[in-house]
Amino acid sequence: MKVKSKIAIYFALSANIGIAIIKFIAAAFTGSSSMLSEGIHSTVDSINQLLLLLGINKSKKLPDDTHPFGYGQELYFWTLIVSVLIFGIGGGMSVYEGINHINHPEPLNDPTWNYIVLVCAALFEGTSFIIAIRKFIQRQGRKNFWSNLSDSKDPSLFVIIYEDGAALAGLLIAFCGIFLTNYYQLPIIDGVASIFIGLLLAIVAIILIKESRNLLIGESTYKGKVKGIYEIVNSDDDVLKLAKPLTMQMGSEEVLLALDVNFKKEISNEQIMLAVHRLEKKIMEKYPDVKQIFIEAKNLINN
Repeated sequence: MKVKSKIAIYFALSANIGIAIIKFIAAAFTGSSSMLSEGIHSTVDSINQLLLLLGINKSKKLPDDTHPFGYGQELYFWTLIVSVLIFGIGGGMSVYEGINHINHPEPLNDPTWNYIVLVCAALFEGTSFIIAIRKFIQRQGRKNFWSNLSDSKDPSLFVIIYEDGAALAGLLIAFCGIFLTNYYQLPIIDGVASIFIGLLLAIVAIILIKESRNLLIGESTYKGKVKGIYEIVNSDDDVLKLAKPLTMQMGSEEVLLALDVNFKKEISNEQIMLAVHRLEKKIMEKYPDVKQIFIEAKNLINN
């Protein structure tokens, strides 16, 4: 994993630690349930970013006898843990706090500090969100952003984008809850806002759980890349027939590729070997993240 891919995580981590502290202080002074939920939200996000950095470092370990294909999927495992934390701690505690506030409503004190904190948090979260999106666009391109985000294999970016997006939405919910509570003098509204923040976190967590599950159980690489590999092999003069390339995402920048190739019957075994090496070189030049290539070579004479 290149250092550049960590920039979004480092910025989000530093922002969330500071924001979490400020939110808890504001919640303590004003008694806002939704602000407390937002503090929990930022704390969970900070823990999550630390776990992502841990996953990135562990995924760099070199292959060994017990893991001959390397440790690239470590990052996907820690992404799953992050998703569970968002659901259990972030979503669960926010919903609990909201229900508790509804059952035992307390009037808000001066909400001015809440508004100041929410505006500051929005600036930090928005900056982090923009940085993550820019890094993602640099890697994936501007076209089909949502489709590319759904298909992304790099949790160091898509997790931050989902988290920061949820954070901005949560800040908007908290603002509305505090404003309406103060306007109508109904503390229950603040509790309802806290519940909505919890449900928002649960939805994001479910999306991330689905994404990390697919990657952990052997998801294929991008469709465009599979198509490009097929075109490279199929266009070779010595290739007669090619089955659909089989790929597995072994890490955010590591792909395993298996090919079943029928070569033309008139070429020799030596020519087949040269063709195999030629194809491997072409594929790796165009797609450097294809680290492992296995080609089952056949022709009608020798097989």
